[in-house]
Amino acid sequence: MEIWDVYDKNKNKTNKRHVRGEKLADGDYHVVVHVWIKNNKGEILLTKRHPDKTYPNLWECPGGSILAGESSLDGAIREVKEEIGINLFKFNGKMIKSERRDAYNDFYDVWLFDQSFEITETVLQEDEVSDIKWVTKFELANMYDSKKIVPTLDYFRFVF
Repeated sequence: MEIWDVYDKNKNKTNKRHVRGEKLADGDYHVVVHVWIKNNKGEILLTKRHPDKTYPNLWECPGGSILAGESSLDGAIREVKEEIGINLFKFNGKMIKSERRDAYNDFYDVWLFDQSFEITETVLQEDEVSDIKWVTKFELANMYDSKKIVPTLDYFRFVF
């Protein structure tokens, strides 16, 4: 069971907690992180969503909801470790965007990490990730245009 801290519309933490899966009250928000990783060749890491998840078999960056007591950065690092088994270093990351999404009752914090590793070093979380690869910016754009990328990640063009 995942427990989230609840935030107000200005991203101030309230004293409330929320259980994942239950509907958030109007005016309550949680924080979701998207974690883009770029290697020393300028390639971008993509993970393929498990076929049983929303947006099945589409590609995305790692990410998810931060847990109660976590910072956005700590949540980003944890999500990557859980999903692909890679330890990111805090000093390699920077938040490049934070936006409130009223339709989802969340803030999404977009992180960019400059960190290289080999795909063979990864360990995929079976119920989350079915494949992983490095792509160029050009390949990422082509994949998005071919509807192979989760559609809510359309902002990637402003990241890279």
